[in-house]
Amino acid sequence: MLAVIDYGAGNLRSVLHALKRLEASDLRLARGPHDLEDAHKIILPGVGAFGAGMAQMHKQGLVAPLLKALERGVPYLGICVGMQMLFDIGEEMGEHPGLGVMRGRVVRFPQFTDRKVPHMGWNRLDIRRDSALYRGLGDDDYAYFVHSYYCAPEDEDAVAVSVDYGIEFAAAVQQGNIYGMQFHPEKSQRVGLQILANFLKL
Repeated sequence: MLAVIDYGAGNLRSVLHALKRLEASDLRLARGPHDLEDAHKIILPGVGAFGAGMAQMHKQGLVAPLLKALERGVPYLGICVGMQMLFDIGEEMGEHPGLGVMRGRVVRFPQFTDRKVPHMGWNRLDIRRDSALYRGLGDDDYAYFVHSYYCAPEDEDAVAVSVDYGIEFAAAVQQGNIYGMQFHPEKSQRVGLQILANFLKL
């Protein structure tokens, strides 16, 4: 069973539409703790603020069962804020604790003189490690981003994909069964559908 977490603020409709295009089967919206108990894969789509997202996850009782699922080795895909929540601390609107599954912080882009924040639009992906999630992608593939904060992992080996936007930052991370991406595969056309299809095959 594929559980897509619904904490009330995620980019749910677009993700579900993309999964429907890929003919994903046995899909369930997870809104409470029991919805994750028998999940074989989990997707956490996210938009909005880190702190508010974590607060809602706690309110719905989703944090403890999610952590247990990750410990069991259930493949997890966190999208945008769903990736950011994996880390220790998010600095958006004050400091807020995350899931603490990956060491590091979520920090704001610096004040650029030559580009805007939020980072919004298409960027080329620099795939830095061999991963089943990025099979079929090449050096000239792009994905779609919308964010003002980015993940700064303590472990550089966790970075699966990087992107240059004034600074080089982690566009995707991987740690065992845990995958996160700052970009939106559900809005990244062919590239995004390929990534989601790869995740369904894990």
